[in-house]
Amino acid sequence: MNRQSFAARLLSAPYLVWAALFIVAPLLMVAYYTFTDANGAFTLANLSQLGNYSDIFVRSIWFSLIATVICLVIAYPIAYAISLRRETTQRILIMLVMLPMWMNFLLRTYSWMAILEDTGVINSLLRALGLNPLHMINTSGAVILGMMYNFLPYMILPIYSVMAKLERSMVEAAQDLGAGRLAVLTKIILPHSMPGIASGLTMVFVPSVSTFYISQKLGGGKFDLIGDTIERQFQTAYNYNLGAAISFVLMILILICIAVLNKFTDEDKGRMIV
Repeated sequence: MNRQSFAARLLSAPYLVWAALFIVAPLLMVAYYTFTDANGAFTLANLSQLGNYSDIFVRSIWFSLIATVICLVIAYPIAYAISLRRETTQRILIMLVMLPMWMNFLLRTYSWMAILEDTGVINSLLRALGLNPLHMINTSGAVILGMMYNFLPYMILPIYSVMAKLERSMVEAAQDLGAGRLAVLTKIILPHSMPGIASGLTMVFVPSVSTFYISQKLGGGKFDLIGDTIERQFQTAYNYNLGAAISFVLMILILICIAVLNKFTDEDKGRMIV
């Protein structure tokens, strides 16, 4: 028994070292810089300055929520449709979903700049059709579109992974008992897919709320987000303490969002069991 316990500890050692170096240590550094000044003395001044960035926090959360909801609306039927196909077809479709992720994040964002510019692909097509061009670049809609495009696969994959394991016999049994399509969706498919939905919401919201490059390129620097502010404190202002304080609060907000999503997921699991 002791030998097995020692072997288990030995196997987990690389993970513990990795977690200590790349998770615990960075978090401790962020906490240290948050509660100290440039001279290393304890202070709460960094946190007291966060009120000046309240509008940026609100904008970041709002944009991220919109992008996350849109991703859910688009990803759910796609994931369900893929789960209904044969296994060979599913693998091909999932590969197509993941294909954009194989390209560099910067290239994907630059491609949308070429599409949305006033002289870009869409407006060139509109002019060719004799229609008035649209101003799409450097707008809030362009920023949200960039978030949605870059993080949509992170919503599709977890929902698909759950739906692919759904027993089709349950759906057939519900239909045999007279349940319509809406009843099957709300009583069978949706409750069983809630873990995937919760994972997808987390995987899309977290990178969206902390992104910075998308807002700079597709928003033209007009829509400062939390990520932009943090980057500016480290790269331009060299105010590491304030940048760490903003990062610290962002981390707390993300943890709260994850806890809320997990709570709703647990409640849905309880209702399913009942």
